[in-house]
Amino acid sequence: MRQRLREAGLRVTRPRVAVLAAVAGHPHADAGELLAAAREDLPEVSHQAVYDSLHTLTAAGLVRCIQPSGATARYETRVGDNHHHLVCRHCGAIVDVDCEVGEAPCLIPPDDHGYAVDEAEIVYWGLCPECRATTE
Repeated sequence: MRQRLREAGLRVTRPRVAVLAAVAGHPHADAGELLAAAREDLPEVSHQAVYDSLHTLTAAGLVRCIQPSGATARYETRVGDNHHHLVCRHCGAIVDVDCEVGEAPCLIPPDDHGYAVDEAEIVYWGLCPECRATTE
């Protein structure tokens, strides 16, 4: 974790190391879940330090923030590729889905209105296998 922070040009701090490790260990977790996970390694880390670290790590490209409609922001360390997400409408579980095309952006708008498009964000919605089993 320390090396990844250095390579991104960030100062290595205990909260950043703890938060980056938490995100790596808990993909698609929200800030509250990451706070609890970070406190396993660094019990004194504050809410604000976690939020500040998430902001810094996201800005540096070490962490990706996703926020499906109607859900809280979630974080993952899978960055630098073009993947999407499946979200369960019932329990909120999120899983990664590789892009069918494979390179970013996988969808090109018919009229980009002058924008330099570098990402297409796709969220697939449905029911996960566990929730399907309980509703059938």
